[in-house]
Amino acid sequence: MSIRYAIITSVTRDDLPDGGASHFARVVRDIRAALPAMSIELLVPDFGGKEDAVESVAALPIQVFGHNLETVPSLYPLVRRGADYNRSLDVLRWARAAGSAMIKSGIMVGLGETSEDVARLFDDLASAGVGILTIGQYLQPARENVPVARYLHPEEFETLAQEARDRGIPVAHAGPYVRSSYLAEALYRPRVG
Repeated sequence: MSIRYAIITSVTRDDLPDGGASHFARVVRDIRAALPAMSIELLVPDFGGKEDAVESVAALPIQVFGHNLETVPSLYPLVRRGADYNRSLDVLRWARAAGSAMIKSGIMVGLGETSEDVARLFDDLASAGVGILTIGQYLQPARENVPVARYLHPEEFETLAQEARDRGIPVAHAGPYVRSSYLAEALYRPRVG
């Protein structure tokens, strides 16, 4: 296999004391043993806000530590039931402090956020040490999910990406179909030369 870049993710494992951190560690160790030169990106849950779990995963030999903020604080109760905006920001901060990996996050737009909401979110992400951000259009996955409030024009996405860069996030990629894993290797490579 000539895999050069892999993204490893999981469902939330609140049933495990460490939130699944030990599973991420085992997977990374096994990959490193088989393919030592492969670049690894982890897209992780919030580990229940357990700082030690976040730190243990961020300290692994990985290139990118990803945790998606998803939306602005005012929409969290509606869009991300059971999640907490500040806890997710803490995950990103703890990861930045604990490891050498690039920190990445992703958000969706079109849920009813205001431009002020988005500006604050960009500032929060920049202060948490996020180096890569993806921005995509929210698409309602099922009837029971929140409906789309607005479909953004494709040109608006480049404006959002530029605003994120202007606010201190070095790599920001946006588009209607962009998701956190979209062009993951290409978004990581410009940061490492």
